Amino acid sequence: MAEENQVIDCHTTEAWEEQLHKGNENKKLLVVDFTAWFYGPCQLIAPILAELAKKNPKVTFLKVDVDELKTISEKWGVDAVPTFLFLKEGKVVDKVVGAKKDELRTKVEKHAAAASRIDDTSSTGATAIATATASDSATATATATATPTATATA
Repeated sequence: MAEENQVIDCHTTEAWEEQLHKGNENKKLLVVDFTAWFYGPCQLIAPILAELAKKNPKVTFLKVDVDELKTISEKWGVDAVPTFLFLKEGKVVDKVVGAKKDELRTKVEKHAAAASRIDDTSSTGATAIATATASDSATATATATATPTATATA
């Protein structure tokens, strides 16, 4: 297996299923590179994917060789390489077809940022709700106190 922040090669159906299960379980974004080792554009984009993996620790990056795991590629509707599928909880949320490094970077950044916002909200959500409730109560109290005085003067 690969170290943290690296692209994980899935060489068997079992390895693929394990990574997919882990991603679903911890609700992490998975970026899957469906590739062919011999195809030039796939080789050219590989260092970009490795760079993105190092910069985005909250995202899991996987690599699947379409010839090695043909059934997996077919199941996910991959008919060109490289194809990058963005999976969240087992569902495709985005896709890049071709060695389009700028589009790949943009979409990784977009989805990684969205994942971070969700993580931040889930960890601070209770605080935000408590703060909003306290703020609403203070506003309601201030309004209730101010209203009778305003009515009496008018």
